Amino acid sequence: MSAMNPTQISDSDVEAEDIGSRIDPVLARSWLLVNGRSADRFQAAAHSRADIVVLDIEDAVAPKDKVEARDNVVRWLSGGNSDWVRINGFGTQWWEADLEALRAVRATGQPGVGGVMLAMVESVDHVTETASRLPDVPIVALVETARGLERIGEIATAKGTFRLAFGIGDFRRDTGFGEHPATLAYARSRFTIAATAAQLPSAIDGPTVGSSALRLSEATAVSREFGMTGKICLTPDQCPAINEGLSPSQEEIAWAREFFSDFERDGGEIRNGSDLPRIARATKIVDLARAYGIEVHADDENAPDHAPAPSDTFHY
Repeated sequence: MSAMNPTQISDSDVEAEDIGSRIDPVLARSWLLVNGRSADRFQAAAHSRADIVVLDIEDAVAPKDKVEARDNVVRWLSGGNSDWVRINGFGTQWWEADLEALRAVRATGQPGVGGVMLAMVESVDHVTETASRLPDVPIVALVETARGLERIGEIATAKGTFRLAFGIGDFRRDTGFGEHPATLAYARSRFTIAATAAQLPSAIDGPTVGSSALRLSEATAVSREFGMTGKICLTPDQCPAINEGLSPSQEEIAWAREFFSDFERDGGEIRNGSDLPRIARATKIVDLARAYGIEVHADDENAPDHAPAPSDTFHY
């Protein structure tokens, strides 16, 4: 469980040039966990390059500190801030109180709760019961056990599930698996397949522990290889690397630009069976690059407006 605990951060940890802004959670790449007990760290997290900030009142907080952490989060959200919250799992003694507190924040009319990350999801009921008590709030279902993985298809289609997330630390503890990508390949594949089949945005991968830039880069490449378009972060300095690793590369953007140029030069008509999938891929690359603020060549402004190919599995 400790693998999911966010490291302490403070305002001084974030350089001015690294300050980012929140984006649509459908597109969010970096999901930064922040210990709910450390209220002095919230502002630094808000100024980080994280696509989404998740205030953690679950795994990062000892039982004796749960109330304090929850109160910290309520004060922050009631002060005009709008972030996500990782709440305690269904069936725990804290789950209901977490939801009552967040419902009270929403009742104030403040921007408040951006969404919730629900820990230890193992069945449809865990999501639907949470959604019924906090209606119209998106829920990321954090699946962290073998039992949850066996039901992940049902969880993905549950009313209220917004995205799936892989709780790697607890999953490995539950199963005894190692951390090698090949060992976790089946689990990651199940997440991506379930999300795609349920027409959800792609799944969020679990965190990488440590500060090694190479290790983080390699881990992010694994997430991308398995079709996962988000990743949990433990420190603000992980966010820029994860954002870059899960965004279209300059090589991909160049390929999309060249493809559209060739396509238009050949008359803009479908030439063979590979054109529709390539149109879908090129369009996806260009659209994501624009959404993430990555510079796209001016020629792409005239890219043809074609419907995605049936094989397209992105739902942005």
